[in-house]
Amino acid sequence: MKVLRGIGLRVSVLAAVLITWQLITVLVDDPVNWPTFADVIGRFWTRWLTNPDAWASSLAPSLARLLAGWAGAVLVGVATGTAIGLSARARDVLGPIVHFLRAIPPPALLPLFIVLLGIGDGMKAVMIAFGAVWPILLNTADGVASVEPLHRDTGRAFRLPFRDELWRVILPAAAPRIFAGLRISLSIAVILMVISEMVATVNGVGFELVQAQRGFRSLDVWATIVLLGMLGYALNAVLALIEAGALRWHRGATRTAE
Repeated sequence: MKVLRGIGLRVSVLAAVLITWQLITVLVDDPVNWPTFADVIGRFWTRWLTNPDAWASSLAPSLARLLAGWAGAVLVGVATGTAIGLSARARDVLGPIVHFLRAIPPPALLPLFIVLLGIGDGMKAVMIAFGAVWPILLNTADGVASVEPLHRDTGRAFRLPFRDELWRVILPAAAPRIFAGLRISLSIAVILMVISEMVATVNGVGFELVQAQRGFRSLDVWATIVLLGMLGYALNAVLALIEAGALRWHRGATRTAE
């Protein structure tokens, strides 16, 4: 019953927002710059949901770049963050470098990436990975460094090899913070996917957004924004399902402790 009430509340809030949007745009009466919700959804339906060509020419390349860049960020972030988290000396030495690099806005490096890597999909994936790696790396390092000493001492008492201690003790204990970094990095990856496709490309959702803006097709701009919102929501929902399965033990342990 509690779950149903929660779902009902979410649906009610969403419905209120959409109705407000519809009423305001009707009152403004400027369909070119402020289209109604009904018009936007209609265009979204015809432009994206029921248009296989748009999926093949724009959405599929964008998803491929997004997932390639994010996967690279996950591999580098977890591996490097684990290494840094295991060593206090590494944290002292590499900490300033990491914080300097993560302070650089990835869009500012776009011209450099174009010069070094060209304008292909590889450049876009690298830019996505560069921007998305830092939340994963920092959360992983913090999670690994914060593992209870008792847990590691228990592993040593059972004479676990370091590899087994890493996979059975350290990473599972750090997993909640790692997944927190993954959620943040996924949102950053979607943003960088769009930015990387706004210049020097001929396909992708970001390219379609710029073309619609340049052609003064405001309805297509709004429809593409809705697509990006739904894409981000769907990806986050999939990651939440993976997290729920991977951290089921953690929630059980938390409830037991309470």
